[in-house]
Amino acid sequence: MYGDGGFYLRPEGPAGHFRTSVHASPLFAGAVARLLTEVAAGLGPGPFDLVDVGAGRGELLTGVLAALPADFPVRAYAVERAARPAGLDERIVWRDSVPRGIRGLLFANEWLDNVPVEVAEVDAAGVARLVLVGPDGTETLGAPVSGADAEWLARWWPLSEPGARAEIGRPRDAAWAAAVGSLSAGLAVAVDYAHERGARPPFGTLAGFRDGREVVPVPDGSCDITAHVALDACALPGAELLPQREALARLGVSGARPPLALASSDPAAYVRALAAAGAAAELTARGALGDFLWLLQPQPPGALPQTPGVAPPRPFPQPSGGLKRPGGSAPRPPVAP
Repeated sequence: MYGDGGFYLRPEGPAGHFRTSVHASPLFAGAVARLLTEVAAGLGPGPFDLVDVGAGRGELLTGVLAALPADFPVRAYAVERAARPAGLDERIVWRDSVPRGIRGLLFANEWLDNVPVEVAEVDAAGVARLVLVGPDGTETLGAPVSGADAEWLARWWPLSEPGARAEIGRPRDAAWAAAVGSLSAGLAVAVDYAHERGARPPFGTLAGFRDGREVVPVPDGSCDITAHVALDACALPGAELLPQREALARLGVSGARPPLALASSDPAAYVRALAAAGAAAELTARGALGDFLWLLQPQPPGALPQTPGVAPPRPFPQPSGGLKRPGGSAPRPPVAP
């Protein structure tokens, strides 16, 4: 993905192929800005760090900096392996690794789904085997899953029926733990299309995307290769998991229509409010972006920020609705052993 000719090094960037919450509306960046100010309020005097992991072309950080008060003391870091884009806000520090000693907010929007994982499939004899992939995307079954990978499957994604598949999330668990470990004080947030143990997709979610369409996931740099995230497995002690619609509601993003009386008293304000409600509705829609999961990981544990006037967090609520992107909805043809 980031090697020579890799998909994420293309000039058009990820935004040229698929739409994320960042690209859907500036309301998303505004919500992240509000979250940062809430985290900062609990940390004492600034400056405060804002770290965007998997920053793409810096779109989220650009939006957050625009939404923050002009005098807010922030140090912004973009963590991305692609080259720094021309014309990016000079306040943004561009890095290829997460800085240490973060004091503030670490935010990872659709990062973990691109951390590579092994795929397992149950063969006709009921044995979970690793799926091997050729340069053209052809799949064959390899050795039985063993060791730590087998232990992870048994705990987080048990497989039994022939043809059942799973993505083994250990590398994502480790990547998230390392990111959280870079935080000295504040909050780490991962946002992704995800699932929990009680509702794993029976045939996995491995998929490819190019030009806004789902394609066969061929590992040749021609497409994005992704799979949904078992975010409950990533969670560390003290974490909270909730749907995006609930997370954004806590941060003041609502798809509710403005009162009709406003149309008479201030037509221009009504039109603006109506447009904002439409954008918020896209970010919070069931069966789409609203079903993304947010993993909130405070450091130290137990220090989640509170939004004024909103009920306190509930640990690990079960989200309703489907998943944003296609994948895992139907069995694949059996893979040759």
